[in-house]
Amino acid sequence: MTTTSGYRNVRIGTATRLGTAAPSGDAIAVHVQEDGTTAAAVVDGIGHSLRVASVAQLLATVMARVSARRGSLAGLLTGTELVVDPGSGDEPEPEPDAVAVVATARAAGDQIRIAWVGDCRAYALDEGRLRPLTADHNLAEQMALCGYTGEIPRPAAKWVRTTVRSAVVATVSEAWTRSPLVVLTSDGVHDQAPHAAMEALALIHEDEPQTLAEALVAAAETGTDGVRDDATAIVIRRA
Repeated sequence: MTTTSGYRNVRIGTATRLGTAAPSGDAIAVHVQEDGTTAAAVVDGIGHSLRVASVAQLLATVMARVSARRGSLAGLLTGTELVVDPGSGDEPEPEPDAVAVVATARAAGDQIRIAWVGDCRAYALDEGRLRPLTADHNLAEQMALCGYTGEIPRPAAKWVRTTVRSAVVATVSEAWTRSPLVVLTSDGVHDQAPHAAMEALALIHEDEPQTLAEALVAAAETGTDGVRDDATAIVIRRA
């Protein structure tokens, strides 16, 4: 699926590709207010089922709409309220969980503000380099931040420590940039496409947000185990 939207000085490109397992757990949403404030969300649902896919899209839609109005942090935490309650009954079935990244570009400012939980990422193109704005909320990153210098087991990179359901103000990370180009990705892109390839594509297509989103998703390769994750990208380009 690919879409393009634009309003005044902001252009958006989006793309997503189904991985090996169906249905896709990834979801995207873009919302533009009357004044031109634009918010975009990438949500990566945990698991693969029709329910996961449905809730992931609901989360993305709500996060984008609330973020445009109240900011990225409020948008993400509103998503938390949708899935935090396990429901009633003797054996309640918890709502599906997810990780997410949200970006908001205010019509009256020159910043793009980011909020995230989990291992969805945001990048900014800055002086010819595609620079990460986010750090994954997983065990490997947590160990590194705490100063651990030994060998980190590979599964630690997949052990997500903060999700949409568990998010609170203290555990949602935030960032901002004045870069005119911001890229949001699910791990199906940045885990399965070399960073150098992503950076090269950003430099080639920096003025074509839709083309860049499609190229990033297409660059995600199948892993050595024959598995390809759902891959999703949103590109935000300011004039």
